[in-house]
Amino acid sequence: MLRTGPSRALLRSLASSAAPSVRATSHSGAVGQLQLTSRLCTLSTKRPQTLAKPLTAAFARLQTTQTQWDKIDKKQEGKVGKEKLEASPELVSSESSTHPIFGEVGTEEKEDDTDMMAGVKADLRTIKETFSLDDVPRQAYYIGLAGVLPYLGTSLSTVYCAWEITNSAEFGSGFLLSHQTAELALHILEPLQVGYGAVILSFLGAIHWGLEFAQYGGAQGYPRYMIGVVAPAVAWPTILLPAEYALITQFLAFNFLYYADARATVRGWAPPWYSTYRFVLTFIVGASIVVSLIGRGQIADQIGRLPGPADKIKQLRDSQVAALEQEEFARRHKASQDDEEDDD
Repeated sequence: MLRTGPSRALLRSLASSAAPSVRATSHSGAVGQLQLTSRLCTLSTKRPQTLAKPLTAAFARLQTTQTQWDKIDKKQEGKVGKEKLEASPELVSSESSTHPIFGEVGTEEKEDDTDMMAGVKADLRTIKETFSLDDVPRQAYYIGLAGVLPYLGTSLSTVYCAWEITNSAEFGSGFLLSHQTAELALHILEPLQVGYGAVILSFLGAIHWGLEFAQYGGAQGYPRYMIGVVAPAVAWPTILLPAEYALITQFLAFNFLYYADARATVRGWAPPWYSTYRFVLTFIVGASIVVSLIGRGQIADQIGRLPGPADKIKQLRDSQVAALEQEEFARRHKASQDDEEDDD
């Protein structure tokens, strides 16, 4: 195929076109090599070098940097080489070739003895420190605890009377008291506990008046006086309520007043120990109220209810209305009799 005329003409044309480029290359070979080299370098620089550069820099620093550990102490090496290794078969075992992760070979590790009761002990310690009241003056401490004894006594007495009433209803007779005696004692305890609670609430409110008179923490004026006014305003109307509603109202009043006392302590209106002192007393009183309510709730359907102050007021009003009606009836009856006599 290549011996035909057209094919030979094509080959001659290709050879003639390639000859000038070869001659140009022979005249400027150095320039072509420089251009080729520069292109290869340019292409190589465009490739990612992120891995090569840090490794190259690390090897360069390793070759140029020498420390004291790079120098071999031949004298010490020879001395160590002459020493005889001591056998320690007690350290050789099936696991001797493995190194512990959290310890060292041949070193006794002390296991941490976790106390499972640590949290409970911490809570008990906190309770003990709270109720110890070391910062409270001893006079206020003793008188304050003595002040909650009547409340605690009436509460426990209420529970005992409720227990006697329950025994009487179940077995026909109580342990020491009969049903009627226990019920009568319970009705006597009602006004005592409610009335004493009203007195204590009024006393706690009056403390803020005394602090204001002494200007403890500065003169606060109406904000501190209002605490002493609101306490009796809430406490004394409870004596007109039935026993259960009165005890619940006083329970809320004691907690509200404790909150006010705690805020006053934070603001510097009361001594620093006063909030803790009030917490302990409020805890005892609140627990006594809850116990009384539980005891009364167990026998609510087994006892009658004596007329309270509200019932007596209602009875008085009813009697006055009845007296007015009788007076009006008598007046009309007399007027009718007078009319009949006039007619005669």
